[in-house]
Amino acid sequence: MILLQGIRPLPLTEDAMPTNIPFTSNYHDLSSTDGYQFEFHCDRCGNGYRSAYQRNVAATGQRVAQGLGNLFGGRFYGVTSTADRLLDRSTNSEAKDRALNKAVTEISPHFHQCLGCGDWVCGDVCWNEQVGQCVRCSPVASEELAQLQAEARRYQVRDKLREVDLTSEMTLDEQSHPRCGSCGAQSHGGKFCSSCGSALSVEVTCSSCSHTNPAGALFCSQCGTGLV
Repeated sequence: MILLQGIRPLPLTEDAMPTNIPFTSNYHDLSSTDGYQFEFHCDRCGNGYRSAYQRNVAATGQRVAQGLGNLFGGRFYGVTSTADRLLDRSTNSEAKDRALNKAVTEISPHFHQCLGCGDWVCGDVCWNEQVGQCVRCSPVASEELAQLQAEARRYQVRDKLREVDLTSEMTLDEQSHPRCGSCGAQSHGGKFCSSCGSALSVEVTCSSCSHTNPAGALFCSQCGTGLV
């Protein structure tokens, strides 16, 4: 969060701007030449808030002056040049500092800085009000208990499942039948596929000695020649 512990925004007046604006890294600058807007994010969950859009008055005045210059030509050249100089198109400017300070005042009530880890976290999800720390440093007891209970249930279900007989209706001593090597159909016994007629037990003939080897053999059982 951009507002540090113990520091309050100064009054937003033209003559009394703060010389320093405290900040951290958890905000995004959405400003453009037309106006200023900022997003502030929680360091823990990433949720956040977007400040209200603040129009850049200087940019509006410049566009008006440029329009007059285009309309009346050289007579208003000095006006448009002055408007260009007044509009600061750089990343930092006094107008932007005022807008940022105003955004801090608007959004800061939604955030708290944890004195345990130093993170700025949102008050809605990640702040333990009873302890005064974020829920990562000091978890809420009821939420922590619910998480531990869910984890314990998973372990207990897994342990009990090991004791349940899930194979009582399976015939484990019955020969299993492979799929057909030609068409991929599930076979139900026999020597040939009932879908395409291909032999289910494909034999491999050795290219060296012409010996017939069973399916899956890597080397010829007669001469030792590789079959793959």
